[in-house]
Amino acid sequence: MIYKVSYVVQGGEYPGAIKNEGERPEAGDYVQIGPRRFEIIEIFEIMPPRDDFQFLHATVVPIPDQ
Repeated sequence: MIYKVSYVVQGGEYPGAIKNEGERPEAGDYVQIGPRRFEIIEIFEIMPPRDDFQFLHATVVPIPDQ
């Protein structure tokens, strides 16, 4: 299954992205968008799975620089 995920950054400080993922992302996972890493805080199905695709929406927050 391919997951088409719309990543939206909470607070709007950074642009989001749409990415194809081979595994379903879950809250608490980390994702790389451009040069930054983000933590997924919530994820929702946009519509039910169809064929080998599922469309998801994920809200993410930036991980503070270490």
